[in-house]
Amino acid sequence: MSNRSTPPGTGRKLALVVLGLAALITTMLCAFALPSLHSGPHHVPLGVTGPRQTVEALRDGADADAWDVRVYATPAAVRSAVEDRATAGGLAVTDHGVDVYTATAGGPSATTALTALGDGVAAQHGARATVHDLVPFTEDDPRGTGLTSALLPMIFGGIFPALILGSVFPGHRGLRTRLAGALLFSAVAGASVTAVLQFATHSIDGGYAQSALGVILGMAAMSTTLLGLQAFLGMAGFALGGALMMLLGNPLSGLATGPHWLPTGWAALGQLLPPGASGSLLRANAFFDGTGAGLPALVLAAWVAVGVAFALLADRRGARTAVPRHPAPAA
Repeated sequence: MSNRSTPPGTGRKLALVVLGLAALITTMLCAFALPSLHSGPHHVPLGVTGPRQTVEALRDGADADAWDVRVYATPAAVRSAVEDRATAGGLAVTDHGVDVYTATAGGPSATTALTALGDGVAAQHGARATVHDLVPFTEDDPRGTGLTSALLPMIFGGIFPALILGSVFPGHRGLRTRLAGALLFSAVAGASVTAVLQFATHSIDGGYAQSALGVILGMAAMSTTLLGLQAFLGMAGFALGGALMMLLGNPLSGLATGPHWLPTGWAALGQLLPPGASGSLLRANAFFDGTGAGLPALVLAAWVAVGVAFALLADRRGARTAVPRHPAPAA
């Protein structure tokens, strides 16, 4: 009979794995459930103009947690603020009624709330509210379904290269090939995804090259981060990166609703993660001619740098390990 003994430390390792998985599931639940439970307008920038008394009443009566009211001199200034993304929408109270300026492509949920707010203001003045959607989704995709559905392919475009290239080109010798392959894949897949969204489903507008570069940068941020973590920390790093992108970054991206629909802290975290920054960059390039693209592009570039840095550290460590040790010459 063979005497099989449990290796020392097995119980502690098992406990750490179980606790880690439980923490992961709990974090996943919080990331999906808590923002949804507390969803709604959160400090949405709102431009208003009109008679002084009306504007002051609107500013004092608006929910301060929901709306960040900003006063403008003329309706034209409110329109410009919406088109330049200085505000998410606007209200102009005139002698002819209430003009509601929205940008559905910037956040459909905020547009719905703003329209309801405009109807309420119009009812108070016995007037009529007229909605002007200054930045709508495309005619072929008026609900923005294509834009929303682009996020998961972008996330998997970061996960698959790290997983598959790691299997095809394993070990230290294949690390640089994996890194080059991830960047090349990001370029090809990003261009392809953008082409489908723009020319097949007609879900986005704007210049193709500008939008494609944004999608490529987003995929590169996710793929290099996952690849670098995998190279430096092994499968634990890949699991950490995958959880960060899929379980945290996906629900906090705000791509379907706009970031102002998430609680402030959650929204800020989501925009600092690659999925949220990728969605914001695509929205800015596809519908706002690049306005507001600077910050998400910077965030994604930082993630690319982090991923490449982890890969280079792993490469350096692997090179030291691979150096053969020659025996000392005999005396």
